[in-house]
Formats: sequence, structure tokens, C-alpha cells
Amino acid sequence: MTDIEMVDLLDGASWRCVATDPDTVTEPGKLDDVEGRWLSATVPGTVASALRAVDGDPAARSAVVDDSDWWFVTELPGRRPHAGPWRLLSDGLATHCDIWVDDRLVASSVSMFVPVAVLLPDLPAGCSVALRFRSLTAELRMRRPRGRWRSTLVSAQGLRWIRTSLLGRAPVFSGVPAPVGPWRPLRILPGRAPRTRGVRVDTSVHGEVGVVRVSGAVTGCASATKVTVRIGEATVDAQLAQSDAGDREFAVVVEIPRVSPWWPHTHGDSPLYDLSIESGGRTLSSRRIGFRDIRIERGPAFNGFAVYVNGVEVFCRGAVWTPTDPIGLNDRDGTRRTLERVAEAGINMIRIPGTMVYETDEFWSDCAELGIMVWQDVMLATLDPPDDPEFENLLVGEVTHLLRRRGGNPALVVLSGGSETEQQPTMLGSVDRHVRAVHEILPALASAEAPGVAYVSSSPSVPADSSMLPTRLSSGVSHYFGVGAYRRPLGDVRQTRVRFAAECLAFAVPPSDRAVEKHFGSAAVAGHDPRWKAAVPRDRGSSWDFEDVRDHYVRSVFHEDPAEVRWSDPERYLDLGRAAICEAVGESFQFWRRPDSGCAGALVLALRDLEPGPGWGLLDWAGAPKAPWFVLRSLSRPVCVLVTDDGLDGLRIDVRNDTTGTVDGELRVRSHTRNGAVSLDVAEAVRIAPHDGLSWSLDALIGRFTDLSHAFRFGPQVHDSLTVTLLGPAGEVLDERVRLLGGSARPLERSVGLTATARQDRAGAWIVDVRTEALAQYVRLDVPGFDPVDSWFHLAAGSGRAVPLRPSEECSGEQPVRVVGRVGALNSLVSAPIVADTLLSQDVHRID
Repeated sequence: MTDIEMVDLLDGASWRCVATDPDTVTEPGKLDDVEGRWLSATVPGTVASALRAVDGDPAARSAVVDDSDWWFVTELPGRRPHAGPWRLLSDGLATHCDIWVDDRLVASSVSMFVPVAVLLPDLPAGCSVALRFRSLTAELRMRRPRGRWRSTLVSAQGLRWIRTSLLGRAPVFSGVPAPVGPWRPLRILPGRAPRTRGVRVDTSVHGEVGVVRVSGAVTGCASATKVTVRIGEATVDAQLAQSDAGDREFAVVVEIPRVSPWWPHTHGDSPLYDLSIESGGRTLSSRRIGFRDIRIERGPAFNGFAVYVNGVEVFCRGAVWTPTDPIGLNDRDGTRRTLERVAEAGINMIRIPGTMVYETDEFWSDCAELGIMVWQDVMLATLDPPDDPEFENLLVGEVTHLLRRRGGNPALVVLSGGSETEQQPTMLGSVDRHVRAVHEILPALASAEAPGVAYVSSSPSVPADSSMLPTRLSSGVSHYFGVGAYRRPLGDVRQTRVRFAAECLAFAVPPSDRAVEKHFGSAAVAGHDPRWKAAVPRDRGSSWDFEDVRDHYVRSVFHEDPAEVRWSDPERYLDLGRAAICEAVGESFQFWRRPDSGCAGALVLALRDLEPGPGWGLLDWAGAPKAPWFVLRSLSRPVCVLVTDDGLDGLRIDVRNDTTGTVDGELRVRSHTRNGAVSLDVAEAVRIAPHDGLSWSLDALIGRFTDLSHAFRFGPQVHDSLTVTLLGPAGEVLDERVRLLGGSARPLERSVGLTATARQDRAGAWIVDVRTEALAQYVRLDVPGFDPVDSWFHLAAGSGRAVPLRPSEECSGEQPVRVVGRVGALNSLVSAPIVADTLLSQDVHRID
């Protein structure tokens, strides 16, 4: 919610910060004697962001900020006193903080996630505001009761008592500093100015009518008898009534006829309505709301977990969110660009895990506007939440603030009691998995504050009335790393029957060659250099890391020894690793998106890296796509072709239509032999209803037995690839899938005949037309200054694809005047240069 604009005494304030030894400086008057280095600081911001501004990114990432007390200080402008009263408001202080005005302690905060509000009298001219952030290392030395289990995520078990982020405090998040400082906005506003407090907004849909329930309190409107709630063109007056707390309360119900429902962007439009609360002609607060109906199907009878939006089951595909700037935690532009990329890729859900931080108002506004659903964990992870009144009060305040601030935002779909708060004790052998915080307090709070949001006790979890354990993947919400950390074969997704993977498919994903060269010098560092290995994810205490996992799939999928390849050709070693991850993502999501898979959603761990190197992210630390991003993007399109192998039943084709419109067109199926000849070419007219799909056995579609996949082993393998293309009414390509037949291990050819031509369309945008003479496996584009919309795809012999280019972030939005780069393939020793515009073959087509 946005409060009315008013004068802020801290607007434009110049802040500085300094470290002191714990408890050596306990009041601001003694700061003059501090001999430490003062740093310029920004608010909102962190100690690490101040260090980065002076010493650079590496110094900020390696700083151990929890060991010191940190003071942030500023002076109010002006030579005359500021007549009060004034209201000091903070949206977040990380983590144990004392607030001083001159030599007076006015407030203390012990939670990173609970806002602070303080009423101040007249402020002297030139008075100072000082924030003392107490050393968390010192706080953790305090003896407190132990939990029922020891978390494997962190070494400092006392963190279970502290309401703060695990960023920088769990070894799995390497290269990230702990957040310390005023990480959210801090303001001093007029105390008598009209303002709202404790506003709740609930939306629901009844037929075509949208219903909005708005309640809250108003201060600073002594003469007012009512407030006006405005939603679009509808206005309703709400009478003010005196409360026991001295505020004046209101409650009102507004009905919107013929409301337009909000959909995730893959399934329809995402309209929003402006809501404002006004008094005396002034807007006191405002927000944007949407109308959607959320239903979660789960329970022993269903034995699963599925999200229904407006009565339609939605296959939720996406990734686990990480902050785009884990150092400063306030990257407005980077967050917006990342969310736009997410929406463009067909991703419709992101999960904010309980190890991170709650995101900004702008983040949530962007998700609502872009049609991205959000699964929000409460910031609880693997640790045993204490059954302690003070802790529980902090948790209630934290989640109440979260839900009221997000009230009416249609993007909030699921609220979870945390990350692995049930799985961790189960895996450690605990019989008592009942956690008062997640099984009693939070569900009651969610029901009262956000009745239109689904509550899940934890991620992962099983239905409350189920006798199954939260480690079971075929029931409820799971974290699936069978394909991944547990090195199961790619076909394990069929055996395990995942119902909903809130985390899955974690690998050490190498960034692009250009990113590797920029930050590490060359690919020769991969697999052994300490700088490289420091960024490879690993579980605490394990004897392996996720690069070992990636190497395992290089062996099992491509039948090559990664150690031998790395010895002689480190660039190809990284390409094989990228391709192995693409295979894992591709095989898993093609099966999961089938309507009979039993899976209703899968979220990859993770969306974006936290530091330079081969992290879990589908995007690197700068937001640039990595290889599996393109595979997930291809398989997340609202209108999508899937080709899967059903063993002796042969190949199966599925076409999914998530949109609100009927898809009319033609399904064309082509196969090629090893010498490039077309061995099969059939077409069938199709009509796919909205939010529906069609499925075919390939042999049934053709009308005869073919054994294209060579499952029966009758004679030598003849067919080399299968191309399935969905064409629209005008012959445009809606989607296309190329499947390699006979396995993914392909001989390395000197050349497969790749060519690449750059041209500009009528709007001036660049496009690269790629063609190949022979089968090209995992075609990749390297175009400095540009991000290709598509890459890491297969091309059948004699075929091509038009790939649009977009200026990369390093170009600051300015499009380069020419395209220079190369196009290569995993099975080709040589790559092809991108050359100037030539006449195009009409067989080259475009898939956006």
C-alpha cells in the first residue's frame, strides 16, 4: 500500500556508517572517539552495499559484518527546530537495532521483518538520528534453550531464536554477505498528518461480481466523519467509529459488477483495479488489486497438490526466487527486468523461500501486473521455531504486516509456513514433527488475514490428515532432487510420480563462455580452480558438490568422461555439462507437463545466481540466461508441443493450450534418417480448446507401426531425429520440438554445415537465421552485445530457425549497429560466423 505523499525529514539525508567492537560504543555521544573508518551509506541499504561502493564487489561479498556493531548516523537539515510531533517509520532494520535521536534512545527493534513506528516530539535544529545494529555474533553467544533437532543448513543453531535472514549465514549461500543495516526505507513524517493504519483488503469473486472488503483505522482526521473507498469507478463511503485504541476505525464492502478476473499470464489477461482510501479530498493510501479465485486440491483421496485459478487447473512452472542484488537488497531496476524476462519466458510462478527476505512493494506490483503467481514462504527454514511467547509475537507481527501489505494483490497465491520446517526433523529421525508455529499459529493467522490465499504448512509437506511422511514425493508438496543431487537416471521422474515440486533439478550450471572469460579469465579454471570451486553449490558437510553431480550426468547421458574432456578441452567440458543439465530439465518438464503425469507444478532451484560462477541459477548473477533457461522457456510456452518416449509404446505427442482462445492449425510430423533424408512426413488438422490439450501415440497418428525410437531393436537404428511442428491458420509456427532418436550421445563431427545470417526486420530489430545441413545438437548462439531469445535447441538436417536478438543489459538499452558472433553445436567441432544479410530460404521460421 502506498501512503499519501508528505514531507519526509530524511529525504535526501546524507548517511554514514562505522564498525565498532561489540558493546564498546553503546550511545551515539561516544562515536566521536571512534577511530574506525567511516563509510558513506545509503538508506535503504546495508553495510555490504556501503562497503561495495568504496572497496568493490569482492570486498563486500567477503565481509564478515556480523562480528561488529555497526552505527548508521545522519543529521537532520535546517537551522530551526522542527515543530512536532513527528512519526519515525522504518519498514525494516536488520537485525537487532537501537534507534537514537540525539542522545535519547527512542526505540529498539529485534526483528528484521517487523516495521517500527515511533512518535517523536519537536525535533531540535540539526539533531542527529543514529542507528546501532548490534553484533549478531555476540547475540548468538547468549545461552538459550536448544531446539528439538539440529539444522544441517547452519552451524549457529541459535539462529532459530533470531528473526533474520539466513543469507550470508548458511554456507550453501557462498559469496553473499549477511544483511546488516536499514535495508528498507526509513522516514520521519509529520505526526498529525492524516494516515491509515492496519488496513486490510480482501477480494473474492462471486459469479461475475467482485467483492472487496476493506477495513482499517485512520489517524489525523479529527474533523472527518467518514472516508471514501474508491475502486475504479465505484465509490462507497465508510463511517468512522472511535476505537478503544484511540483511532477511528472503518469497514466497508464494495461490489464490482462484471468484474474482469485476474489470470496468470499463461492462462489469460491479468487486469488490475486501482483502490484508494480518501478523506477530505485527499488520498490517504492506495494500492492495485485483482480478482481471482484460488483453490488448492489436496488430501488423501487426491494424493496430490494442484493449484486451480478461477476453476481451471494451472500447471505451475517456474523457479525459486533469489534477490537480484543480494548485497544491497534494493535493486528496483534489476528486479523489474528479471520479472519481465520471467513473464516473457512463459514462467507463471516463482517461490520466495524461507531462507531469503520478503520482497518490496514494487516487486509485488510487478508480479500482479505481469501475471506471475507467487508462492511465499514465511522466513522459517530448517530450524526449530521456539515455543516462546516473545518469538511467537514477533512472528505474528511479521506475517500480519506481510499479509495486510499484500491484501488484494492477486499474485499472492500460496503462503507456506517455511522451507523444510517439517522435512528437516523427519530426515533427522524425529518422531514429533508438530511445530506449533507452522501447524497452529500461522494457519489461523492466514485464515483470518488472507482467506483468499492457500496455506501450506511447509515446503515440502503432505496433507495434515495424511499418515505419509513429508519426505514422500508422490504425495503433496515435495522437493525433488532424484534427477540431480541423488544422481537418479533421467527416467526417475516417471517412477517417482512427483505431484508438485516446490524445488527441483538443482545443478551447478556454468554461465556463458563470455561470462566465464570475463570473471575467471578462461574455461581452464572449471572444475579445480579455488575461485571457481568457491562458487559451486554444496550441501554443508557433504563430501561432494553439485559440479560432481553435473559430471555424473555427462557420463550417463553422453557416455564421455568429464575428467578426460576437461584435461584436453575445458570449453567442451563446460558445454557437455550445460547440455547434460538441458537434458535433465527437458526430459523432466516434458513428462511433468503431460496431463497424465500426475504433476501439477515444478519450480527449479534456482532462478538466479547469487554470485559469479556455476551456481544453481537458470540466470547468472548479472541476469543473463544460462543454457537450461532456454529449455525451460521452450517448454513453458502457453501453446506448447511435447514429445516423450513411452518405451515399447513408442513416441507420444502432446499439444497443450493454456490460453483462453481456441487454437486451430496443423500438426506436422517429420523424421529424418542419419543421412538427412526425410523418412516420414505427415500432417493433421487440429483444434485445441482453451485451457485444454490433445495427445497422440505417434504410430496411431501415422496409422502404422514405425518403431522410430528403435525400442524393439529390429535391425539397425535408421531414424535420427523427429520434428513435430504446430502451425497456425496462416502457416506460422506456433511451436516446434525436435527430438533426437537413438539417444543423446552423438559423435563429434568436424562440421555439421551450420550457417548463420544476421538481418534486421522492418522495426529495426536484429534476427539471426540459423541453418544446418546435418543434424545439429544443442545449437548455441554467442552474440556479444545481444541476448538471443532462443538458444540451446536441436535442428534437424536441412532445417533452420530464425532467432530474434535483444540488446543485452550491458548495452544500456542501445541496440548495436551490427551483429558479430558465432553459432555452434555440441556435435560440431567448428562453429560458424554470423555473416551479413543474404536472401532467405522460406523454410527458415521463427519461434518467439
